[in-house]
Amino acid sequence: MAVIDVALAGRPYQVMIEEGLLARIPAAAAPFLKGYSAARLVPFVADTNTHGLYAERVTRDLAAAGFAVEWFVVEPGENAKTWGVLERLCDWLLALGVTRKDHVFALGGGVVGDLVGFACSVVKRGVGFVQLPTTLLAQVDSSVGGKTAINTAAGKNLIGAFHQPSLVLIDPLVLATLPDREMRAGYAEVLKYGLLGDAAFFAWLEANGTAVLAREPQALEHAIATSIAMKARIVAADERETEDLRALLNLGHTFGHALEAETGFSERLLHGEAVAMGMVLAAQYSARRGEISAADAARATAAIAAAGLPAALPALGLACEGATLVDHMRHDKKAEGTTLPFLLLRALGEAYVARDVDLNDIAAFLDEELQG
Repeated sequence: MAVIDVALAGRPYQVMIEEGLLARIPAAAAPFLKGYSAARLVPFVADTNTHGLYAERVTRDLAAAGFAVEWFVVEPGENAKTWGVLERLCDWLLALGVTRKDHVFALGGGVVGDLVGFACSVVKRGVGFVQLPTTLLAQVDSSVGGKTAINTAAGKNLIGAFHQPSLVLIDPLVLATLPDREMRAGYAEVLKYGLLGDAAFFAWLEANGTAVLAREPQALEHAIATSIAMKARIVAADERETEDLRALLNLGHTFGHALEAETGFSERLLHGEAVAMGMVLAAQYSARRGEISAADAARATAAIAAAGLPAALPALGLACEGATLVDHMRHDKKAEGTTLPFLLLRALGEAYVARDVDLNDIAAFLDEELQG
């Protein structure tokens, strides 16, 4: 088992990674099940897909340990992250009698984790929760770090709170049921860690990415553990993104969120796919500014393309101009007054926050990229 400490002052927690861990929830999460019993229900939240795959097994395993489970099930996808679903979830938790000493269990991908984390941040001014991520994207990124949110008409993840989990349990075996497209989308976030701060890890992924995507156990665990270890260090140093350090985790996201907005935050372009394309654009724009070589930009692009991820803007079939994408960026939660910081590259493995980017130049750059 790999155990990674997220060393937040006064609120440290652990991320445990091991095959078969989902079957050992009663033992692995024992400190966070105190107060529950066969008569006092343990709240689990999942989407319909994850519930169908694991609810019976999880309910049986907890029953064998003397616990009874109650499920709150949401539809899969970003449509679950709404005010209406949040309200229903909060009312459900209150009806169950959840206290500030209790923990809610989030079983699913990033949407479930975001929704549960935000609900737990506001119910009774703060209830604990345990993350049980079942997608690669959630395992390496959203389950760790405490960012929780819902979406509104104004944009994605604009209403939320920082609320850290008490424990994260990662079972790589659950990825066996993950569709290949979702696996590739999660792998984009793995590549992100190499590009933003670990050139050696990026080179390792160039050589071993196929094994990770094929879910080969050793390669997969190494990729997950290395990604989480980097995120844990960054979060511990800059939990609330008040410095530029945690902002580095947004590499590819400013471009990516604009692409998601243009495609309606739909299945047409998954979040990880948008981030992948965003990283290509960040690398190409960094080369345009003379900060990395064209060869390094091509290397980043090639690694993303080799994973079967979007690596050329025309392939997305967008019927828009660069200015339209820039307009989406103006609603980004990272916007600071009339400026917008961009995550760019000084080298492969060295990202930085650029605050001198002319949005007109971005629009012109995107026009060129859209034309191919």
